Amino acid sequence: MPEQKISRILVPIDGSENAFRAASFAADMARRYGSELVLAYALEINPTLSAIGMPGVSAQEIKRLKEVARKEVDPWFARTIKEGGSDLAVRTEIIESPLSLVGTIIDYAEKDAVDLIIMGSRGRTGFKKLLLGSVASGVVTYAPCPVMVIK
Repeated sequence: MPEQKISRILVPIDGSENAFRAASFAADMARRYGSELVLAYALEINPTLSAIGMPGVSAQEIKRLKEVARKEVDPWFARTIKEGGSDLAVRTEIIESPLSLVGTIIDYAEKDAVDLIIMGSRGRTGFKKLLLGSVASGVVTYAPCPVMVIK
């Protein structure tokens, strides 16, 4: 059986220690296979705005939300890149999430021709910590490529 090429590895980052462990593992794999490492943060747009009663959102508001998110996630990206080493091809993305987080990650993986998703088993969001990683479970179920979940 021919060996599958792993050109692009996607790592969803949410600031949790599980996400950092997954990113570290992904950096090692990317180095081994000569893959591009894509660190992505999914910015939830609709739930944020629905909570305050806004059914839609302007391009200006999306830009502002992305700028706020960038300030929060840049240190996460920097930590991951520093720990991964300077010899990696790394790209960072903040992707708008008008869908669920699962849907956004799946959609991004399909559009960006991702060969492998490596993610933490649980994120940092409140009650979801008690579940068996609802986002990880959803990504494993629907991903267009292999998914590796790191504990």
